[in-house]
Amino acid sequence: MILVVAHSRAGRRDLRNVCRSHEDCVVRQFGRAALFSATEFGAFQALRLHEKHGLDIQLGRVEPFEPADAPSHLREAARRYEDRDEPSTPYRQFAAGRDLPDPDEMCGADL
Repeated sequence: MILVVAHSRAGRRDLRNVCRSHEDCVVRQFGRAALFSATEFGAFQALRLHEKHGLDIQLGRVEPFEPADAPSHLREAARRYEDRDEPSTPYRQFAAGRDLPDPDEMCGADL
C-alpha cells in the first residue's frame, strides 16, 4: 500500500478530493492521511498530489503487520498485559518483577 500524508491545508483538500473521486484506489482514509492501493493507478494519484504540493505531501510504502510477524515473547507480553487485573496499571509497572520484556529494551530493539 502507499501512504499519503498531507501537511498543508491545500494538500489535505486535494487528498480528500482524490479520495472522493477515485474510491477504487483508496484502501482507507484518515483525515490528513490515506492509504492507496499498491497499483499503478494508486501510485499515479499519490504522485499527482506530490507533484502539485511538493514537500507538503509525504509518500511512503506500507506493508501490513500481522500478529504472527512479531516474536512470540511480544505476543505473550501483550496478551498477559491485556489480561491484567487493573486496567490502569502502566506496562512498565506491570512488567516489573515478571518475566516480560523491558519497555526500554523494546524501544531500542528492531522488530
